[in-house]
Amino acid sequence: MALTREFKNTVAARVQRDPRFREALFTEALNAYFAGDTTVGKAILRDLVNATVGFEELAMTLKKPSKSLHRMLAPRGNPSTENFFGIVTALQKKARVKLRVTAKAS
Repeated sequence: MALTREFKNTVAARVQRDPRFREALFTEALNAYFAGDTTVGKAILRDLVNATVGFEELAMTLKKPSKSLHRMLAPRGNPSTENFFGIVTALQKKARVKLRVTAKAS
C-alpha cells in the first residue's frame, strides 16, 4: 500500500515538532536496516531526510548529487557503507539525535 502525501506530511510535521518521535523513527529505521529489512530502513530514512535536512542540503553536506542520494535511498538503492553512514551522521546532526548501538544476547 502506497503512502499518501497527506500521511507523509503528517509524519514530517510530527518529526519537526516531536524530538522523541524523531528519535524513535530514526531508531526504527536503523533497527530495520540492521535486521536485514533494508527496504523499510531506507524508506524511513528517506522520510527523515525529507522532514529534517532535505535532499538538497544533504547533497551539499555530503558533496554528492541529490539525485544520487535519492537513488541510494530508493527501494532498489544500494548505498555504499561510506554513503550510508554519511547519511546517518548528517541526519544525527540535523535531527539532534545521537544514536548508540547496543547488543543483546538472544
